[in-house]
Amino acid sequence: MRVIFICRYTMKIKAIIAVILVVIIVVPVYLIYFNKDDVTAADKNKKPLVEIIYPQDNITVSKIVMISGTASDPDGDDKLLSVEIMIYDRWILAKGNIRWSYEWNTFDMEDGYYSIQVRSWDGKHYSDIKHLNLNVNNPDMVASDTHKWAVFIAASNFPKDNESKLGNGALNLAEEMVAYFVQDLSYSTNNMFILFDDGWIREDNGYGEPFETLQERTHQYDITYAGATKEIVRSVINYIVEKSNKFDDSEVFIWIASHGCGNEKKKLFGGKLLERSAIYLWDDILTDRELGNLLSDLNSHRTCIIVDACYSGGFADKTIFNKRESIIFRSGIPGSGRVVLSGASKYRLGYASTTQGPLFSQLWFNGITSGKADGFRPFILKIGRPTILNFFKDGKVSVEEAFYYARYVLRTEKIYEKYDKMEPQINDRYPRFGLFGSFKGLILGN
Repeated sequence: MRVIFICRYTMKIKAIIAVILVVIIVVPVYLIYFNKDDVTAADKNKKPLVEIIYPQDNITVSKIVMISGTASDPDGDDKLLSVEIMIYDRWILAKGNIRWSYEWNTFDMEDGYYSIQVRSWDGKHYSDIKHLNLNVNNPDMVASDTHKWAVFIAASNFPKDNESKLGNGALNLAEEMVAYFVQDLSYSTNNMFILFDDGWIREDNGYGEPFETLQERTHQYDITYAGATKEIVRSVINYIVEKSNKFDDSEVFIWIASHGCGNEKKKLFGGKLLERSAIYLWDDILTDRELGNLLSDLNSHRTCIIVDACYSGGFADKTIFNKRESIIFRSGIPGSGRVVLSGASKYRLGYASTTQGPLFSQLWFNGITSGKADGFRPFILKIGRPTILNFFKDGKVSVEEAFYYARYVLRTEKIYEKYDKMEPQINDRYPRFGLFGSFKGLILGN
């Protein structure tokens, strides 16, 4: 009996050991075999990559800096979810992923070196962090002969449908004006800004995909480029107001071109009879009153403001046929020492070329640079006419003379007969308001 008991006990021990061995060996093999797809997928997920293209490391920057670069995922770029940037003490989403950018506003930053970190994210892993060191230097001093500031603002390609996009014409015209202002009017490149779209150049004259930031691309003059977003527009105008107010002889030029807000189907008033004039920026709308508020503290008595868009007359506090805007819709933009021009009346459409920019601005600028506008006078309802007296010609062209020249050309030249109903408007208070407030007018850079 004892032998039988020992044998049975030994058999039980062996069975237990066998079960343990099965658990130790077979179960893991089973799990690995039947879950190998999940394990393999987890092992195969590789970290995404990120690179900084612009600006270069350890350079000095100022005003607005468009930090940009590329990101990719070895598992497929469709897996790439986001790019994040850290400048202070928290991660912030950059715009885009495969091509990404972040506009850094340094106007209010203390001068000195800043360490910037960038990483990408694919939903499972972060990339290795890339580092960038930049030296911020925004000088308080302005050279004694450079008390002139200019900003050119255009939002052209934000509509989703290609038929409504305006191409890169406004950017091309803005850069032509910059060249003239620098070469002929002695504007400093340090005091000039071009704010266009979201800060990116797009293929196919603005109709394609973004491929390069404005700051990355090669350009003739070292001016400040950035996007025409509402935040940036506010920051730049506030900066210009603050800097120019330090000098009694300051000159300020502001040019804005975009789509205007209105209803083309309402032929008589464009839906603007009981509304303010407003234009589109890249990400928002800017009303005439908002622009008036931004300029309320501007002290410069040599200021030209041009808003070239459909239904833009309200920016000049005019409706149509030189009629003043009602008091409840006044913008607050016109003031002593300012000339305010609109590319169309409050109730009419404006027009633009996708390669050359808005039509009124083209004619106005041509009138100045060619000298053809010299001597042009207001005539009835400010519709413009050439002078009949050589007394009014002095070899220089004022902002106002160029306006009257543009209106005259629109009204009289056959190639523009389809556009003669634009009715550009003017509110001239240079050097002061009143019947005898302005004789020759504001000559830029003079």
